[in-house]
Amino acid sequence: MRISVIGCGHLGIPHAAAMAELGHEVIGVDVDQAKVDRLNAGECPIYETGLPELLARHTTSGRLRFTTSISEAAEFADLHFIGVGTPIDADGRSYDTGQVYGAIRQLAPHLDRPCTIVGKSTVTVGTTAQVTVLAQRLAPAGNRVDVVWNPEFLREGHAVADTLRPDRLIAGVTTAEGEKAIRAVYAPILDAGVPLFVTDPQTAELAKGAANTFLGLKISYANALADMCEAAGGDVDQIVGILGIDPRIGSGGMRPGIGYGGGCLPKDIRAFTASARQLGADEAADLLRSAEKINESRTAGALDLITRTLGDRPLKGAKVTVWGAAFKPGTNDVRESPALALARALQEAGATVIVHDPQAIATAVNRNPELDYTDDLSASIDGADVVVLATEWPEYQQADPHALVERPANPLLVDCRTALDPEPWRLAGWKVRQLGRPGK
Repeated sequence: MRISVIGCGHLGIPHAAAMAELGHEVIGVDVDQAKVDRLNAGECPIYETGLPELLARHTTSGRLRFTTSISEAAEFADLHFIGVGTPIDADGRSYDTGQVYGAIRQLAPHLDRPCTIVGKSTVTVGTTAQVTVLAQRLAPAGNRVDVVWNPEFLREGHAVADTLRPDRLIAGVTTAEGEKAIRAVYAPILDAGVPLFVTDPQTAELAKGAANTFLGLKISYANALADMCEAAGGDVDQIVGILGIDPRIGSGGMRPGIGYGGGCLPKDIRAFTASARQLGADEAADLLRSAEKINESRTAGALDLITRTLGDRPLKGAKVTVWGAAFKPGTNDVRESPALALARALQEAGATVIVHDPQAIATAVNRNPELDYTDDLSASIDGADVVVLATEWPEYQQADPHALVERPANPLLVDCRTALDPEPWRLAGWKVRQLGRPGK
């Protein structure tokens, strides 16, 4: 493919060189003539492991060149990567996307044939939509210009390796043509088995921020533990090693839901927060308290989702089935169960609530006798205005949506554990909503 990379800095130069390494013909664009001259001479103005050799190899071969002319790039390429900087704004809290919009304003008037613009810069959610409107308004090709957001996850010092051998690729697309272009430009990487996550643009935009924020939180958490160890005489290296072998601290345990419960986690986090405060590690305590606050807000968030799912039907007077009473599957423990907390909140809002659980009804009745219960899964949804999955038991995940669809008054299912594959349910006629996922 013929590719342009607009913006030649710590992102753009490695990306341009790596695209040439993949076999594409590449033109890089930058406003700095002196930098462009150095790059065309095979001299790298930044240092990245392996980049000087890669740059020299492909500028010599003619597969990679640089220019200050964006019109030249527009004429040359069919796919344009935007790799300009997005520094922190003057408010200290948001991105300055001026260079992104500036690049689009310069590029788009020269786009007179179908092409794809691929954003790689880190941006605020919603930027892709705004960039699309701007690009299609300014481009002679109009809506034949696709915009895709393909965030980078480069580690400085490893930018070449991370571009050529990434652990994943993300493409936020709105058209089949946009996805096709991404698959074509990254074909050698995809053929090597690297996973591609095809999403909507806003998910792609959020994914970059989410990844870096999570990394920041992990570092902050380790520093908070270090503060506590410093005050208590503990060994943070040993604690980090102990935590690191726990599979839940990988991707496991990261499913969105209505929060944690049970007899251990809630009290342990409260006690650990108190210990941090007592030890004088106030920042650690604040971080841990933030986790508690998030957990405490989950019931209200689920209640809001259920209310929105009902639409014009008021929650007050609605018949709501709650699937799940235990705080998690595989136990009948209902201590601090998020499922029961949600059931109580629904009842307090005026809904008529019935709770089903395959194992925990007896313990739930003892703890919350004010609620109604049944041990018959099918009967539990008879006449329901909405069914709410609150504990991810296998019985619910393996239930036959076709056999159940005629029993509720309205086949609405709110999956508050994001535990179900929604497609079989939707194909059976259910409307399914899940926390953190678009409804259909």
